[in-house]
Amino acid sequence: MRSFFYGLPLFLLASCAGGGWNGYVQCAPYAREHSAVNLRGAAASWWGQARGVYGRASSPQAGDVLVFRSTRRLPSGHVSVVRRVENSRLVLVDHANWEPGRVTRRAPVEDVSPRNDWTRVRVWWSPLGGMGKTIYPTYGFIEPVALR
Repeated sequence: MRSFFYGLPLFLLASCAGGGWNGYVQCAPYAREHSAVNLRGAAASWWGQARGVYGRASSPQAGDVLVFRSTRRLPSGHVSVVRRVENSRLVLVDHANWEPGRVTRRAPVEDVSPRNDWTRVRVWWSPLGGMGKTIYPTYGFIEPVALR
């Protein structure tokens, strides 16, 4: 029984882009509705879908969508909407289901990549009251301006 409860948050986090338990509170639909990026499907697939449709960048601007790669912890990936750029290594994002079943606003995301290219990040985790310890790989930022 104990292992069920320890695994539950991971399962819920992993469901942020797909069917999941949290209905409307999922990262991909939230990002689509709160940005000018209109993509569908698993969050990690957004990077490939954006090619030739939206600009893609390795540095953030307000309104961009940060795309997290698929990992064991995030099988569907994750997407967050950049609300504010604090500096070259820190942005504030809005995203859904990072904390299971919740929308989090102005959550800090820190670039920890060696080249400051936003390919590795740490994300604020409210239950800790600070930055999470896990480092997540990302693709980069989808710019909200359609190329076509």
